[in-house]
Amino acid sequence: MPHDTPVTVVQADDQQRADYQALALRSYGQPVKDITLLGPHADLRVAMRGGRVIGGGLDLSVPQYFGGRPVPGVSLAAGCIAPEERGEHLWSLLLDKRLEAMKDRGAVLATAWSTSTGYGRRMGWAAGTPVFSWTVPTDELRRSFDDTGFTVTHADTGHGGPWQQELAARWNGPWQRPTWWDAWQQDVHPGLTHYRFALPGRDPDGLLSIDFAEHPGGGRCLMVHDFWAATARAAAAMLSFTGRHNSRIPTAWFQRTALPPAPLLHGLHRAGTATATSWHPWMLRILDAAKAVKLRGWPTDLDLTLPLTISTPARPTTYTLRIHGGHGELAPDSGPGHPVSLTERQFARWYAGGYRSPAAAALDGVDGDITGITRLVAAAGGAEPWLPEYF
Repeated sequence: MPHDTPVTVVQADDQQRADYQALALRSYGQPVKDITLLGPHADLRVAMRGGRVIGGGLDLSVPQYFGGRPVPGVSLAAGCIAPEERGEHLWSLLLDKRLEAMKDRGAVLATAWSTSTGYGRRMGWAAGTPVFSWTVPTDELRRSFDDTGFTVTHADTGHGGPWQQELAARWNGPWQRPTWWDAWQQDVHPGLTHYRFALPGRDPDGLLSIDFAEHPGGGRCLMVHDFWAATARAAAAMLSFTGRHNSRIPTAWFQRTALPPAPLLHGLHRAGTATATSWHPWMLRILDAAKAVKLRGWPTDLDLTLPLTISTPARPTTYTLRIHGGHGELAPDSGPGHPVSLTERQFARWYAGGYRSPAAAALDGVDGDITGITRLVAAAGGAEPWLPEYF
C-alpha cells in the first residue's frame, strides 16, 4: 500500500481487533496475551491505511497515585506498528490520537513502559527513575535478614485492597489498582502466590507475591512480583521469608517492578552477591498541566508561590504555581519575572518527584536561579517515583 494513502485512527471493532492481534504476533514474534486479557478493560485504537490495520495499542483508564492522591490517567499497553510501516512517524500520529481520545475521557497524565526513551523524550515524556531487576542467592537472603516476629499468612487473592492502596499512596506512580487487577495477574502468571506479613494483633505491614520459573542465567529461581513493605522490619521479614526457599531454589529474582527505589538490599552480608540488571524505564507525560497540579496531593504545611515558564514544541507558556494547605494551582500568568523555566518533559519528571536535589534538576536542564529551583524541587520531593505495575 503506498505511504501517501491517508491514515486514520479509529476505535477497533471486532474484526479490527482480530486483525490487530495478528499484526501484534507478526510484530512481536509471539502472541500478545494482554490484547485478549485486557480487552474488556481497555480502549483499543488502531491505525488504518487503505482498509488495513497497520498499528494500534491498548489504553487503560487507571488512576495513579501522586502526592498521596489518585490522579486520573491512562496507561498505554501492547502497542506496535507494522514492520513495513515503520520509519514514517506513524507512531507519533497514532499516539497523539490515542491520547486525545483519553484526554477527552478525563485523563490528565499518561504512562508507558518504553524502550524508545529518546523518541519519548522528544515527545515530552520523562523517565522519572532508573529501573532495575535484582538477582540474589536465597542463601544470602536467609543469612542476612531476620523475620523479627512477623506472622506469615498465605492469601487467596492478590494485593489490591485497602492495605496495598495505603502503601501505594506513599509513592508517586503506582496504580490505584482496579477490581480486575488480581484476575488479570493470575491469568498472566498462573503460579502466582500471595503472602501477608503482620505483627500480632495488627494489620499487615508487608505484602508479597511470588512465582517460580527458569532464570535466564540458568537454574530454577523464585520470582518476586509484588513487594510492599510499610517498615524496615516488615521488609526484613519478607526478604528473610524469600530466603527460606534456599533448600530447593538457589536464586531469588526480583522483577523489574518488584523492589521500590530504596536501599533494601544494603543489608546483605556480602554486597557483591546481588546483581542488578538495568531495564527500560516507565515514562510519564502530563496531558493537562493545570489539572494535574490541581488533582495531585501536596504537603499540607507548604506555602509556595512561584512563577514558572513551561516550554512545549509549540511555544513557551508562563504560569504561577501556587501551593497552600495541601492544594495546588497552576494559573496562566503574563507578569514579568519567571525565575524557573522547564520543558514539558522536565515538568513531568518534577511532577513525579524525580528530582531529588536542585543540583539534579539543574543537570537535567531546568533553568533558573538556584533559590527558585530549590523551592520547586522541595514542593514535589515528599515521595519518590515508583511504578510497580508492568503492562
